Amino acid sequence: MKKLLFQFDTDFYPSVFDTVVAYDGGADHVIGHGSLTPENVGALVDGTIFTRAPKDKKNTAIFIGGSDLIAGQELLKAVKKKFFAGFRVSVMLDSNGSNTTAAAGVAKLAASGALSGKRAVVLAGTGPVGQRAAVMLAKEGAEVSITSRQMARAEKACQDMKLRFGVELTPMEAYGSDARGKAIERAQIVFAAGAAGVELLEAGHWQENPSIELMADANATPPIGIGGTDMMDRGADRNGKIVWGAIGFGTLKLALHRACVAKLFESNDQILDAEEIFAIAKTMA
Repeated sequence: MKKLLFQFDTDFYPSVFDTVVAYDGGADHVIGHGSLTPENVGALVDGTIFTRAPKDKKNTAIFIGGSDLIAGQELLKAVKKKFFAGFRVSVMLDSNGSNTTAAAGVAKLAASGALSGKRAVVLAGTGPVGQRAAVMLAKEGAEVSITSRQMARAEKACQDMKLRFGVELTPMEAYGSDARGKAIERAQIVFAAGAAGVELLEAGHWQENPSIELMADANATPPIGIGGTDMMDRGADRNGKIVWGAIGFGTLKLALHRACVAKLFESNDQILDAEEIFAIAKTMA
């Protein structure tokens, strides 16, 4: 019985990255579909749940991806609505790599020091990775703020995450690097989740900050998000702070992504979203 992974992507072209990792995670065949919406996904879901016998349904699974996290969340809801009784297959949501990247970064921070009771700032936290990282930090007991160049965007992200996960996040407006340096003045934890090739902090904004203990930067494209660090940092001690670079925790991200794909084929009743993926990451970190 072949392990079939149906890649449901909200973008026009299904992600090549996700396809490669799916094969590396143990899928025998990956079948990609692009431009999927809650309105057009139903027949595809029917094809996954009505074909194999109950004992064999675990060999069919769905991966939801694409660059838009909100669209991915809505697609996941539509997929789940089609399930009933034993007519279901396992599903993983990882739009824009948000769950696996955030989970790997936060899991490495958690393995490097205590998170509970600490003040954490997620820089450029309104994107997919930033939102998920903020949620995971909050779930670990940190007091979390997210920054954006526009307060309205930060407030919207905080509201969305409260609605979905029940966590309280604090929005902060920080337009430039000096403003972001001000935002982290009292933080013990900094997670940079900005766009590729954008430096969010200069070295001087954090190197002499006595409160910072742990930092992670999800950007591997030069210039990286936190100046004065390196994308290869793997728990490096820099000016008394423990630093994880994008490639440093990226090894775990890839291993986690593969492990989650493999787990989909263990049974036909799993939903792997932020909470479940983060739990797996902590066991691997």
